[in-house]
Amino acid sequence: MRKFEETDAERMFLMDSHPEVMKYIGMPPLTDIHETENSITMIRQQYKDHGVGRLAVIEKESRLLIGWSGLKFLTQKINGYNNVFDLGYRFLPEFWGKGYASESAKASLDFGFNGLKIDVIYAHAHSENQASNHVLKKLGFRKTGEFTEPDGICFWYELNRKNYH
Repeated sequence: MRKFEETDAERMFLMDSHPEVMKYIGMPPLTDIHETENSITMIRQQYKDHGVGRLAVIEKESRLLIGWSGLKFLTQKINGYNNVFDLGYRFLPEFWGKGYASESAKASLDFGFNGLKIDVIYAHAHSENQASNHVLKKLGFRKTGEFTEPDGICFWYELNRKNYH
């Protein structure tokens, strides 16, 4: 895992323009690589503003970006929460089911709880996204609520530092 670079736009666009990847995100697949370039610029600004942001996940063997994972400081309200840390991840379909989401999310949680000394980390997933919900439960998150997005119901999760192992 490493910070995003401008050169990641092509691989990230490959992911964010894929209909299966975007199925539970609440937005249509991207159609213009400039949207991806803008996302990378915003993520890089989050590193400066908040000391954290989603990180590029690079496969060791191929050295290719296969997705992203990590913490984000939520400044906009989601489910009534803002100014909190949110765990998220997104991967290209050919890398689904191989443990990358769990492995990268665990590294992010370790950094958040042990490095940044965050007390609570939040996460959310579309109710129909079984894989993502499974990963969050496996990591120890507990579902504490639900909220409605334009594309359906999302589950809201919390994990406290004292309950993290």
